Amino acid sequence: MDLAPFRWLDHPENALDEIFCVSFFRGLTPTDVVRRFARSDEPGEEVAFAELWDIGGEPALEAEGGHIGVVQANGWSVAVELGGWTAVLTDYAADLSRGCEMVAVSRHDYAQDGFVYAVDGELITGFVPPLPFTGWGSDLHRLDRAMRSLGIPTEPMGDEWEIAFERLHPDKLPRTFALAAEVTGVSFTRDFLDFPFLAGPVTPR
Repeated sequence: MDLAPFRWLDHPENALDEIFCVSFFRGLTPTDVVRRFARSDEPGEEVAFAELWDIGGEPALEAEGGHIGVVQANGWSVAVELGGWTAVLTDYAADLSRGCEMVAVSRHDYAQDGFVYAVDGELITGFVPPLPFTGWGSDLHRLDRAMRSLGIPTEPMGDEWEIAFERLHPDKLPRTFALAAEVTGVSFTRDFLDFPFLAGPVTPR
């Protein structure tokens, strides 16, 4: 898969900034997703992406919780959490994925990025990009075919891991979003930010 459509996510001025999480849900509507993050009957409100920064974003960096914005695409609901990483946390991923299929990718320039694939409350596989073979989950090899198609090694490499790391690290975020696209069929391109989002709060556990 061509990584070019995802390189904007790694740009210093990518409109999402240096800390964010994007999660994909099959089998849930945007309203369903908002209510899962809010842990309430929160209906959400429709906002433009720029408004999502006003109600989420920086406030999420300074306190627990934050906000998400959700848009629907190709049978999946796509949630953007600015300044947060809720969906890649193990306990949250289990709750958020109940009764559906979920893929989540996070960028965190001051800690670590993350990838999670969960189905109906079960964490299938999760890892810290760019190398998946130190990951966790009930079926670490479920996505091996998709990973190999992107040049991501799926088996322990011994002393050669440093070579693989140096090769993959510069494109780790675009490659991880390409992996999410392989799994979901949804490419999170920049034009997503032109759509209206259904926004709601993220309620801490």
